[in-house]
Amino acid sequence: MQQDEVAARVRQVIDAAGVSAREFARRIVIDPSKLSRSLNGTRRFTAAELARIADIGGVDVGWLLGSAAGTQAAPPPVRSPSHPRPPSPAPEGGRPLQIVRETVRLIAERGFHAVRVADIAAACDTSTAAIHYHFPGRDELLEAAVRWCMDEDTRRRAEATAGTRHAEDELRLLIALQTPRTDQQRRQWCVWLDLWAEAARSTTVGRLHVEYYRQWRETVADVIRRGIEQRVFRPVDADAAALALTALIDGLASQVLATEPGRPGTDAQSMHDALLAHVDACLSAPTRA
Repeated sequence: MQQDEVAARVRQVIDAAGVSAREFARRIVIDPSKLSRSLNGTRRFTAAELARIADIGGVDVGWLLGSAAGTQAAPPPVRSPSHPRPPSPAPEGGRPLQIVRETVRLIAERGFHAVRVADIAAACDTSTAAIHYHFPGRDELLEAAVRWCMDEDTRRRAEATAGTRHAEDELRLLIALQTPRTDQQRRQWCVWLDLWAEAARSTTVGRLHVEYYRQWRETVADVIRRGIEQRVFRPVDADAAALALTALIDGLASQVLATEPGRPGTDAQSMHDALLAHVDACLSAPTRA
């Protein structure tokens, strides 16, 4: 089957899901730009991506790859017994997202290299074959886990700062989100620390790491620029200030996670206070008498 015909059928699945292409990319856990290139015919879908598309859309992989002419306009057929779904019913959000979420949770608890595919399958109440159906290799699963963490972090920041117009308030909100106070925040940071180590060894994860930090620093720099325009921040180099602040966040968070929760001097509150002190000393505009 020609690639453009496969792309046309994938578009049908996206239309039937009633979501944007970006949201669909999130659900099948791939880079939105990869999905866009595949839909435009400049990149081929991988077998694992088609498996995830079929799972989310409730269609046969065979239909996506079918060669019957003139059937692209027909509604996507559901799986038949000859094209079974993974062993147990897919949860809300689809099996791929469940696999990735459970992988992230297990990485936070044990570290990536201590997590086996069998552990992920048990957490998802499915088989190892179902895991490999969606993510054939460990590297692909790690890449999906990194991308999901990036998307979730970006989503949480956007939700928390929605409607915030005062730049200094927004920066303080971003700092609060990065401070590991709760068990969930500590787990998220544990995952990031583990993934940083992988980024030093994996070219794919390294590229994702670079892209994520570029976006994160740009977010902080944009807030600082707005603060300069609002005259609540000093006229500093916004990019350099963002680099210093994000590096300080990472370093302090590492110290918090390396010690027992609540230990004075290296606890979450101390980290938060140190970051606000940095903002006051290096960014906040002097108060006029």
